[in-house]
Amino acid sequence: MKRSNAPIFWTLFGAGGMLSALIGPMLVLITGIAVPLGFLLPADLMSYPHMLKFAQHWAGKAFTFAVVSLFLWHGVHRIFHSLHDLGLKTATGAKLTCYGVALLGTALAAYSLLVIGF
Repeated sequence: MKRSNAPIFWTLFGAGGMLSALIGPMLVLITGIAVPLGFLLPADLMSYPHMLKFAQHWAGKAFTFAVVSLFLWHGVHRIFHSLHDLGLKTATGAKLTCYGVALLGTALAAYSLLVIGF
């Protein structure tokens, strides 16, 4: 029997879906409503020095990497299967394009977080 790589992609899809369901609304509330309006949080909370300090801390790097990469994997997996549902050919080229974008985005996120230092 031929081995499948589908469990890897379904795991990344599931992790991204769980993260987007639990963390996504909080991120929208904080970054889109609370901080810009000064509601419950100080207005300078998302200033450049604060965000740089957050991104340079190991926990901030881990959180940022997890959010960016897992949201990306979740999104491209949905797009790939939506192409199939629409009746478009989802052969190797579509799979390589979709998951290649996610892999490239993940690598770019990792590189960017490493470049800003600790």
